[in-house]
Amino acid sequence: MTESLESIHILLVEDDPGDVLMTREAFEHHKIRNSLSVVSDGEKALQFLHRRPPYEDAPRPGLILLDLNLPRKDGREVLNEIKQSPELRSIPVVVLTTSEAEEDILRSYDLHANAYVTKPVDFDRFTDVVRQIDNFFFTVVKLPH
Repeated sequence: MTESLESIHILLVEDDPGDVLMTREAFEHHKIRNSLSVVSDGEKALQFLHRRPPYEDAPRPGLILLDLNLPRKDGREVLNEIKQSPELRSIPVVVLTTSEAEEDILRSYDLHANAYVTKPVDFDRFTDVVRQIDNFFFTVVKLPH
């Protein structure tokens, strides 16, 4: 198995500043070379993905890390819109949320999430989860370009 040298862009859709900070620190801690953009609500996520103002120059993400509980438009609505869009549906979406509710897990997979991960609250475990997601999606899995 060979590791790709190509950097992938990741879109983090997260409204909790503490979780954003932990994700950024996890990237730095594990020297993850993929770049990260962050938006704080579902409306901004869709603006970013469709390259609407103020995101006209936004890169197309190779992976989306999506929280479920977001202001303006929740993660379920964002996931549904992504997976209904012919232009966006091939982008893998990992639901990264605090919810362990079976209903949220089932609904996310019904909406075609590629994975569902419950966020650990412990920083070391959280950074390990981010590293594992990065490793799986960019070393193990073959993604479309």
